[in-house]
Formats: sequence, structure tokens, C-alpha cells
Amino acid sequence: MSAPRQLSASVLICTFNRAALLRETLESLRNVSSTRSWSIVLVDNNSTDHTAAVVGELASSFPVPLEYVFESRQGKSYALNTGLQRCAGDVIFFTDDDVRVSADWLDAGCAALENRDDLDYTGGPVRPLWGAAPPAWLDTTRGHLWGTLAILDYGAVPFVFEERHRVPLGANMAVRRRLIERIGGFHPKLGRRGRSLMGQEQGEFFARGRAAGARGCYVPGMEVHHHVAAARLTKGYFRRWWFWKGVSRARVDAMHRWTELGLDLYTVPYVARVPRFIFGCLVRAMLRGAAALLRADWQGAARHEMQCCYAFGYIWACWCVEVSCPEAPQLRPRQQTAAVAGIAPNSSPEEEPLSP
Repeated sequence: MSAPRQLSASVLICTFNRAALLRETLESLRNVSSTRSWSIVLVDNNSTDHTAAVVGELASSFPVPLEYVFESRQGKSYALNTGLQRCAGDVIFFTDDDVRVSADWLDAGCAALENRDDLDYTGGPVRPLWGAAPPAWLDTTRGHLWGTLAILDYGAVPFVFEERHRVPLGANMAVRRRLIERIGGFHPKLGRRGRSLMGQEQGEFFARGRAAGARGCYVPGMEVHHHVAAARLTKGYFRRWWFWKGVSRARVDAMHRWTELGLDLYTVPYVARVPRFIFGCLVRAMLRGAAALLRADWQGAARHEMQCCYAFGYIWACWCVEVSCPEAPQLRPRQQTAAVAGIAPNSSPEEEPLSP
């Protein structure tokens, strides 16, 4: 049996006003050890600091091609889609501008795809680089609130994401080009915009991918470390993040009809234009949070408080037409470029607005 073909890779990083941390990220990429063909595409999304100078300084001596691209439309999804148009690798690695990658990151992410043609993407652990001591109310042994800080650890054993209803983090995932050509890029109405906490661009991408039969694998050895700023280790930041996760998730659910747990939003009961189960989640979180406070379980209380914030965000989105965005993206025949600048085809039929 012949050895599997070695896949080429492109690393895509989108950045906004993080020149100092970006330098650390690029220096860690300089130390990646791999014999495969790979390159880096860096998309500057309207930075006003010295990002361009940092990239220019490093590019001339970088061991692989390092391309700088400027995207003036503010928003992470715009930046991602612009970067996708420049990426030439068989596999596109996504990471952030405040991480440090391991030396074998590329090879670990590609190995599963080289050995299994039925897999379309991989993802791995994202470990914290604490900017300050974690607060007492944050449980660092359980992952319920880790997504707020872009931390992920599913353990030491590989598994197929779809079998456990999991997804990788955008700070550490690798996707075959063929999947992007099949389903398109990231939805421009989702993702960060400057200081906005709108998110779920990856969640929406994987919702389309799974509708098209995509499967991915968790790879424990595909590891990165992520800076956790001290400013994010506050209740205020967590409350905002979870509120905007609720807003973002409501938008994704409206686009795709099905929730993360497989509920059909065309058939569930509604109360005041909101799926009734959201009110149930809110009431349960409030009661469990109160019980946790009575037990002096500060970590449990924080977890349930954030669930309340999520529910409030979801409810607010359902009441705001501009935010809930019940219309589906337009689905057009795929062009030669795979329409990565927007939402591409072959994901699901066009959806109608949700109704009670």
C-alpha cells in the first residue's frame, strides 16, 4: 500500500490592533517543524496600530511565504473570507493573532486528514496563557465557561466531533479546501466586528458542513496556547459574552431551522415570538443559580448566571428583527471560486422565516 499523499497547508490569521501579540504568534509559527509545503496569509482588518510594520519586518526573513492582506470591511467574517481567497493549500489552518502554536501543530492537524479521506476537518486543544490569576468563581477544571475565553480541552483521546455533538474552536481548526469549495465561507452577519462580541461564525459554518455530510476529528496533539487577557477575567465581560452568544445563536438557529440539540424550530411551541424552551432554560438557570448561592457554590452560581445571560440574549434577538435575521442566506449555484466571499450553495434548501 502506498503512503498517503502529503497535503499542503495554508495558515489563515485575521488580526485587529494586536501587533505585539501578533509578533509572538508569528514567531511561534517560525518554529513550526514540517517538511510539507505551507504558507501564511495574514489579514489586517482595519488595524490602526503598527500591525503592517510588524508583518513587513518579519516577512523578509520568514522561512515560508508570509502574505499581508488588508480588508477594510470591518468584521471577522469579511476578513476570513478575504483570506480564504488567498489561501492555496489543500488544508486551511485557522488560528488567532494571540496564540502560540506547537512545533508539530501543522503535521498533527494534517495527519488525520492524510490517513482518513472521509474526514473534512480537524481541531485540537486550546490551552490558556493566563494574563492574571483566574477568579475564584471560574471553574478551571470543568469546561462549561471555557468558551468565553477561547479555551478547549476534550481530553487525550481522539474522536469524531459529530459523534459527540462537538465543534472545534476557531482559534485551532484545520479544514480541507474541498469542504470550503463545497459549502462556501463564513456568514458576514456573524463574527466579531471591532469590539462587538457577536460570534458563532464557526458554528454556522459547521451547521452547513454537517448538513452536507462533513465529519471532523479531535486531535489532542494539535495544540495551541492562547493569551487570556486580565480584562476578560471579569463578571462583566462574561455576562456580555454570554448575552451576545445568545444573540448570535438565535441568528444561526433562525438561518438553519435546527438548534444545536437537534430541535426543529418549525415545530416547537412559541411564546411571544420566542421558542418556549428558551423560557424554560431561563427559569431553570435562575432557580439553580439561586440554589447554588444558598450553598455558597460560587462557581455553580456563575455558571447558571451565564446561562441566564445567554437566554436573555436569545430572547432579545427574537424580539429584534435586525438582530434575529430570520431570513436564510441566498443559495446560488457555486462559481469557479466556490463563492468563499459569501455564503455558498449546497448546504440546505432556502429557509422561510420562523413562525410560531
